[in-house]
Amino acid sequence: MSLLIAGSIATDHLMTFGGRFADSLVVDQLDKLSVSFLVEDLEIRRGGVAPNICFGLARLGLQPVLVGAAGEDFADYRSWLERHGVDCSHVHISETRHTARFVCTTDTTMAQFASFYPGAMAEARLIELGPIVRQVGDPDYVLIGADDPEGMLRHTEECRQRGFRFIADPSQQLAFGEGELIGQLIDGAAILFSNEYESAMIEQKTGWSADEVLDRVGVQVTTLGKDGVRVLRAGEEPIELPAARDVTAVEPTGVGDAFRAGFLAATEWGVGLERSAQVGCVLAAYVVETVGTQEYSFTAEQFRARVEHSYGAEAAADVAPHLATIR
Repeated sequence: MSLLIAGSIATDHLMTFGGRFADSLVVDQLDKLSVSFLVEDLEIRRGGVAPNICFGLARLGLQPVLVGAAGEDFADYRSWLERHGVDCSHVHISETRHTARFVCTTDTTMAQFASFYPGAMAEARLIELGPIVRQVGDPDYVLIGADDPEGMLRHTEECRQRGFRFIADPSQQLAFGEGELIGQLIDGAAILFSNEYESAMIEQKTGWSADEVLDRVGVQVTTLGKDGVRVLRAGEEPIELPAARDVTAVEPTGVGDAFRAGFLAATEWGVGLERSAQVGCVLAAYVVETVGTQEYSFTAEQFRARVEHSYGAEAAADVAPHLATIR
């Protein structure tokens, strides 16, 4: 069995502003907005939701399959991911476009201004899952993250047709998608990932109530930032967990992707929804404490200890046997 992780492949250009964006914004003049911020540094890092999630899964000992489109400039990035346990043999390489770029500036309050150039990502719509599955085996899950909207829709429809369990993670594309598209991406998902704002956007754009959204998915996982996570499954009591303890926030980019990786890894381990959410929160803590989305590392014992520190000895004991494959 395999895990297919579909989504954008990009490089991140991350900058830090030493003040607060809010101090430079005039609310009644936003229609004439034209501002410039003198940043203190620039970090060029590997990114994109699919490689970020794949990297996290590989750090926890799994062997995910990356599904997405990149440019011919992907060679170095490919080498990095493969050295860290990610199968990149099914990435579509564009002959005409560069790999996508994410450009983001973060202020001292962790507010962000960001831009995204899709580039080769637009060719994700050319990728079919069937030939990949014939080579790597039937997937436990296909995670469909933010990507070219037509590619996301094609992957979702193919999962339904072929009977693959899929995970809906539309994230950034929710702002641009209409209600009909969003409904098509979500309906029938085994798991739906979103943050609290995105959850409200899903309801607003689809016209579905919170209960109607939950009726259409197996499990709804909503991240709450520094307040942790909420996990819902119809007919069961909600699971609400705090974030990992004693986190020193440095850079928030990629934190949600790390949470998804941790949650999905623990789901594969079969340790239950609560433990899955706890593993997701701990992995997310490593990312928020570093600049860049794939610059963190840990040993099995360090990860186990952090689970215990945040969620107790019983949680650590349940997770520990599955950390043996961490490299």
